[in-house]
Amino acid sequence: MDQRLRDLSLRTEAIVDRVEDLQSPDPIAARLRDLGFVAGEVVQVVATGPIGGDPLVVLVGYTRFALRRAEAARVFVRAAA
Repeated sequence: MDQRLRDLSLRTEAIVDRVEDLQSPDPIAARLRDLGFVAGEVVQVVATGPIGGDPLVVLVGYTRFALRRAEAARVFVRAAA
């Protein structure tokens, strides 16, 4: 079952399914893909910000990124096996 990265529980591993494009071209979606948010990549949310949970600290492979919840909402993930 697909869910959005922003809704993933802390320290839960998931697999990226896709990054949603909201327009054509979509520079934010393209940048997320460039950073490693590509199908099959393992991700997990490792921390959240203190106010409203923004930003999320996301681990992709061995690299950490800070994403706003709106950006993380574009990334669809599924449970890791």
